[in-house]
Amino acid sequence: MLYQNDDFGKDYLIGLKDALGAKFDKVVVKTASYEVTDPTVDSQIVSLQAAGCDTLIVAATPKFGAGAIRKVFDVGWKPTFIMSNVATSLQQVLQPAGLDKSTGILTALYLKDPADPANANDAALNEYRAFAKQYMPDINTEADGNALYGYAVANSMAQVLKDCGNDLSRKNIMKHAASLKNLPVPLGIPGLVINTSATDFRPISQMQLKRFNGKSFEAIGELINGE
Repeated sequence: MLYQNDDFGKDYLIGLKDALGAKFDKVVVKTASYEVTDPTVDSQIVSLQAAGCDTLIVAATPKFGAGAIRKVFDVGWKPTFIMSNVATSLQQVLQPAGLDKSTGILTALYLKDPADPANANDAALNEYRAFAKQYMPDINTEADGNALYGYAVANSMAQVLKDCGNDLSRKNIMKHAASLKNLPVPLGIPGLVINTSATDFRPISQMQLKRFNGKSFEAIGELINGE
């Protein structure tokens, strides 16, 4: 496993340890971390390959995700390659790394990628593009993942406010935010819904495994529910 040496990256390592439990030390041959100030992750990739790993999990931000993809390809390593969805944007990561070098990468997604050719005529994304053209003309809707995420979150928040009616007190907003039932996410992958409760504030608990085929991400199986 390659991970960023901060809370973001370490959370993935913690998750892997939680999932594998007592098997972790037997299954995970080697881990390597990088600092955000590092110029590349080349040496880490080489060390992971040399350790005999047949599966690589990368928890990286876009710059280092692209660098990892290029280095894995350049050294001729062919592991089962699992990438955090933070670093799977077509325009920000896969195209700069090389679509041929990115082919076969596995990830788990919950939002649609506007740059994916499969989403070229998606109705919800077209609404987002039209909104951005009118109110955020300077952003690149195909590449700016933060804008996409913000729009998706704002849509969900708008529904909460509608549910509150005329009572926009903090108490009532929290009440409705914590009682969402099967709320669709327009920019989410098909079938994704939000469910919250007074004991579970996490809005997203579903993801779908996908594999990059050189042009777009193909779904593998059904939605996975973390609950």
